[in-house]
Amino acid sequence: SMLAASDLGLCASTFPTMMWLFWLGARELPFDLCAAQMFFIHAFTYVESGVLLAMAFDRFVAIREPLHYATILTHSTMARVGAAILVRAVLLNLPGPILLWRLLFPQISVLSHCYCLHCDLVGLACSDTQINSLVGLVSILLSLGLDSFLIMLSYALILRTVLGIASPGERLKALNTCVSHLCIVLIFYLPKLGLSVLHRVEKHSYPALAVLMANLHFLVPPFM
Repeated sequence: SMLAASDLGLCASTFPTMMWLFWLGARELPFDLCAAQMFFIHAFTYVESGVLLAMAFDRFVAIREPLHYATILTHSTMARVGAAILVRAVLLNLPGPILLWRLLFPQISVLSHCYCLHCDLVGLACSDTQINSLVGLVSILLSLGLDSFLIMLSYALILRTVLGIASPGERLKALNTCVSHLCIVLIFYLPKLGLSVLHRVEKHSYPALAVLMANLHFLVPPFM
């Protein structure tokens, strides 16, 4: 349910500016609205990443320690994990909007997307953005980077455990429990990775591709 809530929250976070631009026909976005949207978009992204990591650990415990599953993953444990995911998302995203206020922007600034992203806004600034870029990089490494590494580690341990199972039928049954989660992980992380690379390499050379990656990342997971 937390994954569904984060999916809907991530999708809903993109609506204010989309309605502002397409429904109301506005050509300018208030800075406060943009900064708030940036916070919620990235916060829900980090929440979803944390939930995917928790789900990977859930599958690891179910396959590695099936007899102790109920004692390891109790309701109180999962509640603490959920609270930790929410607190991390808030703490890692608070500095981003706050540090935007120290930047100077040109009178005419054109966003790459119809919603506000941290890397996009920092790229528009005409003042020193080293602190902003460093904070953004650390935030990503401590959330998406760490989560993706731990998810890969979980699946490596799961694969090692499954290969030790004698019965081919039991192997297939164990792997089937991971297929849907693995597909969601790939759909979530691959567009985000591509979008980050485009923003840091040369997004202006592939504007349509950057928009496609962003839309896949923000709008597709809620419908899965």
